[in-house]
Amino acid sequence: MKNPAYCPDPWAYHRRLTREVKVGNVRVGGSNPIRVQSMLTCDTMDTETCIEQTLDLVKVGCEIVRITAPTVKDAKNLQLIKRGLLERGCDVPIVADIHFKPEAALEAAQWVEKVRINPGNYADSKKFVVKEYSDQQYEEELERIRGRFTPLVKLCQERGISMRIGTNHGSLSDRIMNRYGDTPLGMVESALEFARIARDLGYHDFIFSMKASNPKVMICAYRLLVSRLCTEGADWNYPLHLGVTEAGDGEDGRIKSAIGIGSLLADGLGDTIRVSLTEDSVHEIPVAQALVARYNARNADTPARPYADTPLPFDPFHFEKRETEKIHLNGVDLGGEELIRVAISQINFEKIAHKINKMGDFKPEIVVEDSGVIAVDPRHSAKIAEINSDPQPCLVTVLDHIDLPTITAFRLLATQLQGRHSILLKDTLVPSSDAQKDFIQTLLESATNLGALICDGIGDAILVQGEQAPGQSLRLAYNILQASGSRIFKTDYVACPSCGRTLFNLQTTTGRIKAATTHLKGVKIAIMGCIVNGPGEMADADFGYVGGAPGKVNLYVGKTAVKFNIPEAEAVDRLVDLIKEHGRWIEKPVEAAEVIA
Repeated sequence: MKNPAYCPDPWAYHRRLTREVKVGNVRVGGSNPIRVQSMLTCDTMDTETCIEQTLDLVKVGCEIVRITAPTVKDAKNLQLIKRGLLERGCDVPIVADIHFKPEAALEAAQWVEKVRINPGNYADSKKFVVKEYSDQQYEEELERIRGRFTPLVKLCQERGISMRIGTNHGSLSDRIMNRYGDTPLGMVESALEFARIARDLGYHDFIFSMKASNPKVMICAYRLLVSRLCTEGADWNYPLHLGVTEAGDGEDGRIKSAIGIGSLLADGLGDTIRVSLTEDSVHEIPVAQALVARYNARNADTPARPYADTPLPFDPFHFEKRETEKIHLNGVDLGGEELIRVAISQINFEKIAHKINKMGDFKPEIVVEDSGVIAVDPRHSAKIAEINSDPQPCLVTVLDHIDLPTITAFRLLATQLQGRHSILLKDTLVPSSDAQKDFIQTLLESATNLGALICDGIGDAILVQGEQAPGQSLRLAYNILQASGSRIFKTDYVACPSCGRTLFNLQTTTGRIKAATTHLKGVKIAIMGCIVNGPGEMADADFGYVGGAPGKVNLYVGKTAVKFNIPEAEAVDRLVDLIKEHGRWIEKPVEAAEVIA
């Protein structure tokens, strides 16, 4: 059976129409704008700081604020936080973030406008136990979950508040893992189990999310969820909350968020978003606002669908790189099993030619004008047929300044071009002529367009032409490849945003870990403030640094804890020792290459 569509139209923007869900005085889904939210970083028991952080977020445009409630005691304090906000004239909706403790959810639901529960740990435990479940045993587990979840659903109904059923890739239950594996399908099934219980009780005021730190996993999970909702029926049109969890900080965090969130928004998915940065949460809001701005400004009318019946050149539910033949261009191999290459224009190459030898692994690999690349309008079938008739594999790209969205243009090219030919992706079809253009806006647009196509499996080389400065454009190109998991050229970090569950200062600690390890090319390190998503999101990390108790850190190799209760003051040094024990350590070079990352 053919999978139903994963979005309204993969060729032209058309926002998925969902039912409307009220979150306090904010309406999510339907014809409402895509909403922007964030989360507090302080201790939930610190009432005054929670109030001040919330007010600061609202000042910069945050529309919904999430606060962790790890215990019943924390959940009770939400009453005081909410009261204090109302006394200050602030009625922003508050969301209680719940993990592990249904009792805390029941307490929090008395005081807030929305409760977020994680199906992976609301009624299940995670002990990494391998067990085969018979169908009867599985049904018995679902009945147990129903008993735990039903009281919360009924309370939310009585109070008229909403809920987010938010699956995290890093915290799937053992039961789900044993039946579906650590997969997007497992994420979707975990959420649907809880949604069916809610629907059986006549409750529909909920929103879904499918978060992961890996953009490819996150994108596939949301697409699969929408496909499954379409299969379930027209009344399963629930809104979506988008987010890449543990995105990190700085440009890396913004790029990874744009790849995951931006690519889904471009396909018409998403009704509310949160950009999760390892920074003060007020810095998340401008990034989120920039990501949704172009879609909130669009006309709500249904656009034309000129390619509606054109088959997709990729499987939206499973990542697979488009197969091409290897091409040798001026000393560089691309296509086939080669890495995705980084291209630069001749004019920008000339600007940096004098320091190419100092740029190490971060220099440009292809000069576009010397590559023999063929630029075409993907709507011109005769020209593409001519290319396809050439017995030799070619490098092909989309012509600049044509009237097609960038993602649409390259998807259309990939559909018509024979697989043996390689594709040079561009971040924009309108090269920048503005030296003063806001770089963050360029970063988000480039990461969205290139990231979406790379995660579709399209592309053998990339060219950033939305940024004039050659150093900036090269850094952005390499960072997009790194964030999409396509090419690792520096240490890779998975770092969660801070919240009230965090057991150490994430920003300071992340800085210390980076200072000690940033030269370890190809090593992936996860930095987690608590255990909620720790082992799961660290599944493909080499080493993990996780808060185990106040002032204490546990160190992981993969998803296995190997060192426990290390005093925080010693933990970074012990992490370095652990990396050395496993043969992954190298000393910092005396004279490092000129790094543009």
